[in-house]
Amino acid sequence: MFVLFGYGSKQKHLGAGQTRTCPRCNNTTQWSRIRTYTQFTVFFIPVARWSRRQLEQCSICGTAVEA
Repeated sequence: MFVLFGYGSKQKHLGAGQTRTCPRCNNTTQWSRIRTYTQFTVFFIPVARWSRRQLEQCSICGTAVEA
């Protein structure tokens, strides 16, 4: 019997976020809203997801903060 499974973190782009000043690069830009989660898959089908978080990410340096 052959079973193919996987485990890893995923990110999903949710659209535009707020206009913020980044604490790391000090640029004022519109940030992207993303959702991150960890999932377990069997035969490329997601079976379980956990550690879901919504973040906003700087479009220049990639710094993320809780939304």
